[in-house]
Amino acid sequence: MRRTLGFKLTTFGSRLMSFAGFCEERGADRLTADLALEWALQTSRGSTDEVYQARRLDVVRIFARHLQALDPATEIPPGDVLSRRYRRIPPYLYSPEQITALMSAADSLAPAMRAATWRTLIGLLAVTGMRQGEACRLGRDHAGLQSGTLVIADSKFGKSRQVFLHPTRLPRCTPMSGPATRCSLSRRQPRSW
Repeated sequence: MRRTLGFKLTTFGSRLMSFAGFCEERGADRLTADLALEWALQTSRGSTDEVYQARRLDVVRIFARHLQALDPATEIPPGDVLSRRYRRIPPYLYSPEQITALMSAADSLAPAMRAATWRTLIGLLAVTGMRQGEACRLGRDHAGLQSGTLVIADSKFGKSRQVFLHPTRLPRCTPMSGPATRCSLSRRQPRSW
């Protein structure tokens, strides 16, 4: 039913089939919260990661909601049984020397347009703090270089934000042969406000 509504269910489908096989092995005649929890904790990779196990339990919880309409004896597993803490990878901050080394390494790429593109992208990420996806989706109409800002519009969510470029950290670009440019980060120290 969910696939006919447009859901792809790439991971949910395989996990749901795994759960169905688990129920058949146990000879279960109805879906219970204990059965769902047992399946979620018993991973094929032997993972003890609670976030992964909670996601497995989510698959059964969503299925149980649909199944309960057909079979009132179906138990919906509670949402607070397993931990839902999401671990964010801490950001790695590159030093100015590392950024310069990355930009220099980008110069060795061929053709020249690829080298200039990567060099500019690395410089843009360094001076703005933008996300990679935002920088890759930038168009000519996003830049207001005279005002020192970039306006990033996210068409998916209909939101936009301004990214201010610090005047002492703007990349200096000089023309190379053809349409490519060579950019380097300013070596001046930022002003103390």
